[in-house]
Amino acid sequence: MAGAPGERGPGPAAGEQLQQQHVGCQVFPERLAQGKPQQGFLSSFFTNNQKCQLMLLQTLETSRSHPYVKLLLDAMKHSGCAVNKERHFSCEDCNGNVSGGFDASVSQIVLCQNNICNQAHMNRVVTHELIHAFDHCRAHVDWFTNVRHLACSEVRAANLSGDCSLLNEILRLHFGLKQHHQTCVRDRAIRSILAVRNISKEVAQKAVDEVFESCFNDHEPFGRIPHNKTYARYAHRDFQNRDRYYSNI
Repeated sequence: MAGAPGERGPGPAAGEQLQQQHVGCQVFPERLAQGKPQQGFLSSFFTNNQKCQLMLLQTLETSRSHPYVKLLLDAMKHSGCAVNKERHFSCEDCNGNVSGGFDASVSQIVLCQNNICNQAHMNRVVTHELIHAFDHCRAHVDWFTNVRHLACSEVRAANLSGDCSLLNEILRLHFGLKQHHQTCVRDRAIRSILAVRNISKEVAQKAVDEVFESCFNDHEPFGRIPHNKTYARYAHRDFQNRDRYYSNI
């Protein structure tokens, strides 16, 4: 999906708002027209919601265990889009097998409490969606009417979030192919587009092909492809040292 924490000026035009709401309601049925989830007072006591909230807290607060998220949170804050757990995340039931999304209309990351099955899964979903948030924070992304913009962010999210790590691909029984990482990134980007847009697979593939080279090689804010947690920790260290370097110039 799309959106970003932080203020970004006036909201979208009425026609674009309707399109955003239509897309959001297809995947996230608990989203209201005003952009707020339908959550009652007792919702936090239901098993899925409580588990989702606890896993999210673990992801956000255990930075050494989740260096991908730590780096992205720091990068968002550095870019003027500080993330607040209560404001910018929402655990909800979702349609289909979607694990999460980025709702641009209300600047929230939606975590699909009925589909996120364990802590490692939560870590990957939060990382993936924070990459979309970072993209929206640093650039004017037309998520709803320009499929190439969406494709670029999906390529980056698949490439940088660990979705296509060797371990994850082995668990999916996908491994051993030449340039397999690139193939995985391309395939997962196409799948993500099709999950949130009512377009043909051919249109999604064309959009990914058109932006793949430039977006695959855009590694911000990591500065490299973080193939595992060790690479992500190095990337976070370099990100912190980047500020010290520029301050001394």
